[in-house]
Amino acid sequence: MKFNKPLAGIKLLVLDVDGVMTDGRIIYNDLGQEIKCFDVKDGQGIVMLIKAGVEVLIISGRKSGVIEPRARELGIREVYQGIQDKGALCAQILQQKHLKPEEAVAMGDDVPDLALFEQVGLGIAVADAVPEVLAAAQMMTKKKGGRGAIREVCEWILKAKHLWPYSDGSSGVSEK
Repeated sequence: MKFNKPLAGIKLLVLDVDGVMTDGRIIYNDLGQEIKCFDVKDGQGIVMLIKAGVEVLIISGRKSGVIEPRARELGIREVYQGIQDKGALCAQILQQKHLKPEEAVAMGDDVPDLALFEQVGLGIAVADAVPEVLAAAQMMTKKKGGRGAIREVCEWILKAKHLWPYSDGSSGVSEK
């Protein structure tokens, strides 16, 4: 498929949080504490990707106390929160890591994530992303944000790298 070769060369996955790692809802309990729901399959995908040598990091426009513990649990070492210009930070990170744009992929769901897409070789929209993100993305997941979309992308990358031990190795990727 068209995207097998680019996915095989991916060294970095950049994730947004609200709407990508979660379903986008923000829930507060009666003490005013924020609660987020994360999909365990997304988490397992991230763990497998990191074990395969692909770095994963988070760039979020919001700050939330629940992100750091979840990232640590998954093995994500870099978490950037409260970032207004995601594109500028992403460009800086790629430069610091000596990565070419085509070695990085970003997942997004809303307009602030468009700046990430401009910096990486491959922008992926979750299935329930806003129309502007869907239009700008080179690929789109079948799953919604916070509901398996990250796992889907992790499997695409692992299969493209021939590191998915549970199937014939076909990518399962289709163009948007």
